[in-house]
Amino acid sequence: MTQIEVDKIGSATSPLRLSRTLSIVAGNGIARAGDVVVVRVLTDNATYNMLELPTGRLAKVNPGDVLAGVLGRRRALKGFVGDVPVTVQTGDELHLLNLGGVIGSCSGHHSSLNDAIKVEVLGLAANEGGAIKNIADVALPWRETLGASAPLVVIAGACMNSGKTYAATEIIQQATRAGLRVAAAKLSGIACLRDTLNMQDHGAIATASFLDCGLPSTVGAENLAQVAKAIVARLNESAPDLIVIELGDGILGGYSVESVFEDEELREAMTALVFCASDYVAAWGGIELFRRRGITIDLVAGSVTDSRMGEDYIQNEFGVPAANARRNGAKLFEIVKAKVSGFKFQVSSSQIKPYSNEFAIGDPTRGKTV
Repeated sequence: MTQIEVDKIGSATSPLRLSRTLSIVAGNGIARAGDVVVVRVLTDNATYNMLELPTGRLAKVNPGDVLAGVLGRRRALKGFVGDVPVTVQTGDELHLLNLGGVIGSCSGHHSSLNDAIKVEVLGLAANEGGAIKNIADVALPWRETLGASAPLVVIAGACMNSGKTYAATEIIQQATRAGLRVAAAKLSGIACLRDTLNMQDHGAIATASFLDCGLPSTVGAENLAQVAKAIVARLNESAPDLIVIELGDGILGGYSVESVFEDEELREAMTALVFCASDYVAAWGGIELFRRRGITIDLVAGSVTDSRMGEDYIQNEFGVPAANARRNGAKLFEIVKAKVSGFKFQVSSSQIKPYSNEFAIGDPTRGKTV
């Protein structure tokens, strides 16, 4: 075991709260997703050369930098594709797969990007006993059952960059301004703090993500429902009036998003489903795919509604309400609010405030309703 001083720490390691001085060992066993790996940067990338730090700040990655990240997988339609190697040893060459510092063996990338930054493995971070550090060491325990919960508003999409985060943050902001206590989560994707920090900036009183459950990404996760229930249970500890959940990537793809909708308990807790799409075909496809699962989309948002024509077409041709987060966030929230106001459930935990069908907001002493 040797000591090393790292130049930058990726946000994917944030649950471990690492210091810049780390003890490392030469890896000689099976590599695990979530293992903390220390690497030296070998190459540059003119279009993808930033690292998100645990503070959320972005830092330029330069050849020669020593970085701490985590091993993980990625399946980005418009980004990098990579996997955790079977083994990792000092001197191996891997790649930086995302802004958060997820590191793996890159096998491809979108045509708009240059080759992923290549890194050389210096070792794996270890504790005093020599055990390799893994973000799962401090993870929330996954849950089989959900229990009582505040209403869930779920934002899903056709693919990455379809407007999901914008819709989620606008709902959070509108609800917060109306007096609600809103908690929020990012339930699928690849580890990065950007979206949950954005949710906090728009008023969320508490946030969580799959990273808190020990996952550097949700690629290959067999059942995200257990992760979702762990996250929702944690957020309910803050006694929210509403929980907004964003599902990263698309409802089809490599991030296991579909497993959330296969869980009956989560479906029953879902009071509103917002679907974001970039065009008419994607909007129709989302509506149809959910219909086959017996699920009704309550609202279409995303870039397909950036023009009034798109909004009108979806409402007239598909018979589904549509609203744009950029042009009319108030309408977006009004449609969601109407769905949540009819939600009925039992409260069995003293930590969770009672709700009524009148959709009482926040602190009852404020006397506000919507």
